[in-house]
Amino acid sequence: MHPLSEEAEALQHMLVSQATGGSEDDAAYLMLRRTILDDPTLATMVPRCVNTCRSLSQFWQFIKNKYGTYAERRTYLWDEFRPLLDYVVKGGSSPADHVVTGAIERFDSEHVRVAWTKSLERRTTDPEGAITMARTLLESVCKHILEEAGIEYDDSPDLNKLYRQTAELLNLAPSQHTEKVFKQILGGCTSVVEGLGALRNRLSDSHGTGKAGVKPAPRHAELAVNLAGSLALYLLSTWEAKSSTNG
Repeated sequence: MHPLSEEAEALQHMLVSQATGGSEDDAAYLMLRRTILDDPTLATMVPRCVNTCRSLSQFWQFIKNKYGTYAERRTYLWDEFRPLLDYVVKGGSSPADHVVTGAIERFDSEHVRVAWTKSLERRTTDPEGAITMARTLLESVCKHILEEAGIEYDDSPDLNKLYRQTAELLNLAPSQHTEKVFKQILGGCTSVVEGLGALRNRLSDSHGTGKAGVKPAPRHAELAVNLAGSLALYLLSTWEAKSSTNG
């Protein structure tokens, strides 16, 4: 649980009450608003109306003109607060974060560790950067495993090629299996790698964008980081098991 979880929930309840006929204390609103906005991470997730409405009277003018019914106002505020509340309830991380971190810490690879740490740090504050680091994480993991195995690789930005080479080393390529379910699962892993590469090219900060460029939201970054983290964990665990057996 995030230290400011109670404040975030209180702020939502206060605005819902104000929007549905209640009369809340403006000083309390100002205090809660400032507390949340002073946190750099939480400030990126607050509803836009919290950023723009510096008092409850301003909020009231905003909400009454935007929606005419109490039900619409509640739904709007619940939807707007969901990213913030989901984040503070989870304490700013998910259980999978700790599992992947633990696996990465067992391997002596600074590049892998840095890529994972940066991808976690940037999920909410810098979605574009997080997507870039998610792709970098998988690239670093593949190179780490290939180097540990003494296998040369083409030092190019082609993640798909690096992953195929790593998958074949670990017997994780779909073509190396005949059981349908294994081929489906391993084919899905390949699709994740290809998808992350495409997402990075489309939504990350690795390329310049024009006026109509698409901006990723924190949820897009979270998906990319979670997928990359899960696959990195699978590759590292498989390599660890293979190394133990060969040793």
